[in-house]
Amino acid sequence: MPNKEKVGAVEEIVEQFNTSTATVITEYRGLSVKQITDLRRSLGRDTTYAVVKNTLTKRATSEAGVAIDDSMLQGPTAIAFVKGDPVDAAKALRDFAKTNPLLVIKGGVLDGKALTADEIRKIADLESREVLLAKLAGALKALPTRAAGLFQAPLSQMARLAKALEEKKPAEAAAEAAETSETPAEPAE
Repeated sequence: MPNKEKVGAVEEIVEQFNTSTATVITEYRGLSVKQITDLRRSLGRDTTYAVVKNTLTKRATSEAGVAIDDSMLQGPTAIAFVKGDPVDAAKALRDFAKTNPLLVIKGGVLDGKALTADEIRKIADLESREVLLAKLAGALKALPTRAAGLFQAPLSQMARLAKALEEKKPAEAAAEAAETSETPAEPAE
C-alpha cells in the first residue's frame, strides 16, 4: 500500500502534466546543485524544472494519460514542465546542454504527443512566438502597401504613355510639316 507522501508526489506530477503546455524529460547525472539552479534560472518563471522519481513518474503519466516511452524514465530524471512558450524552454535547455554536456535531453511531450530528443532540438531551432507574430504583423502590414503599388502601377504607366504620346504628336507634326516644305512642288502640266 503506497504511503501518503508518494500518493501526494504522484498527484503533484499528474497536476504538472495536466497544466503544462509541454514537458521535456532530461537526465541530469553529474550536474552540481549550482548548475541545476542556473538551469532553473535560465528556464524562466513559466517553466518548472523538477527532479522526479522514475517509478512515481510512470504512475503519474498513466494517471494523466500521457504516453511516454519507459526508456526515457531510466537513470536520474528531471522534467521541465513548461507553462509558457515551449520554444523558449526548448532553446534554454538546448543552450544549457551545449555549455553543460552532462545535461541530456531524452524527449518530451507537446500537446499530448510524445517527442524525441531530435524533435525537441527542432522546436528549439524555431523562432519564438513573439518573433513569429511580429513577422506576421509585418507581412500583413506590407500587403496593403504592395497591393496599392500594384493598383497604382497600371495608372501611372498609362499616364506616362499618354504623356509620351502627347509629346510625340507635336514632334511628328513638325517633322511632317518640314518634310512637305522640303519636297519641291511638281510642275503643273
